[in-house]
Amino acid sequence: MWRCNSAFGSARMNEAVSIGPFKQKRDPNRMRNRIHDRNGARRARTMGATTQGGDDQVSAVTPGLVCAHHHLYSELARGMPPPPKVATNFQEILEQVWWRLDAALDLEMLHWSAKLGALEALESGTTAIIDHNETPNAIEGSLSVIADACAEVGVRVIPAYGVTDRHGADGARRGLEENRRFLAEGGTGLVGVHASFTCTDDTLAAAAALADDHDVGVHIHVAEGPGDIDAPRRLEGLTNDAWLLSHCVHLADDHDLRGTVLHNPRSNLNNGVGYARPYRFSNPVALGTDGIGANMIESFRLAYVMHRSEDVTVGPDLAWSWLENGWDLVPAARDDVVTWSYDPMDPWHIAFTSGIRPVRVEVDGETVYAEGKPTRVDADEIRAKAREQAVRLHARL
Repeated sequence: MWRCNSAFGSARMNEAVSIGPFKQKRDPNRMRNRIHDRNGARRARTMGATTQGGDDQVSAVTPGLVCAHHHLYSELARGMPPPPKVATNFQEILEQVWWRLDAALDLEMLHWSAKLGALEALESGTTAIIDHNETPNAIEGSLSVIADACAEVGVRVIPAYGVTDRHGADGARRGLEENRRFLAEGGTGLVGVHASFTCTDDTLAAAAALADDHDVGVHIHVAEGPGDIDAPRRLEGLTNDAWLLSHCVHLADDHDLRGTVLHNPRSNLNNGVGYARPYRFSNPVALGTDGIGANMIESFRLAYVMHRSEDVTVGPDLAWSWLENGWDLVPAARDDVVTWSYDPMDPWHIAFTSGIRPVRVEVDGETVYAEGKPTRVDADEIRAKAREQAVRLHARL
């Protein structure tokens, strides 16, 4: 129903965004603190060259930004009804807000939420999204729905289905099968796991084995809240450099988990789970949003000021390197071109400058956003359809 027939469809996107780099060996010393200056000394570095616009406006040109952890279905959560009672901790937030919403989603809602999320990504200069889907009553085909919706807009996406035993062994089996199906059919994706605390040991082992079989990583929430502090023991011997470890707020400094830590500062503040302090890890770090849009410039700013709140000697360079690490996860985004309304796109400027926006976005050589509008889709239609689906969703809660 939601197949994309455009030239920017799944086959072309899959070729451009090979999952292979997830399994490549990375030099952690290069990726960790590679531009960190503890004294906050400014470095003369920008992400790209500058160009002169025809209207005398000078704009900086950068690669496309990468949102390393998203939940595209969360686009429809805006304005949702309040939960039955006020949540007082993270577990209650999951149970009363997110798990209720997850269970109410269907494939049509997923289609329009993914389209809206992709549209808003382009409007923020983000050309690649690593998505983690959780729709327990709409599992089969869900990853293709997300991939096709994003392809129609012109945004790269690497989806995964978040396997969990919360809905019984059959629910876990179906989640694993959706990941397997999508990868076996040539989809560019990962194997998703919700979190170790909602999975049995057998399910965790099966997810790791499935990822190894397809030469991809596992995308999993790790120690986001105190209820998952046992994650290092549960995941012992399973992780590798291709894994994506989202949040890690309550993860010990000296953990043995391998993979890239995905830092989601706005979400962690919103859920009251604490500050992850990702600078303490030896793992590479990349930035995500956890479903709160895909504005990675804002995520960078927040990551910087949160670090600065603990150490006034640090500058924005380390947080900027976390943003840049997204290109190690989606190398094809390096070849995308974003022309911005501000020059220079330097972390010391961007950290303190509001109103920066993309003027033009090119993905895979095609202009997909220009003059404030997407070129492949009707932004007004997407917003109207997404609003209709949000009304349907909220009526089920």
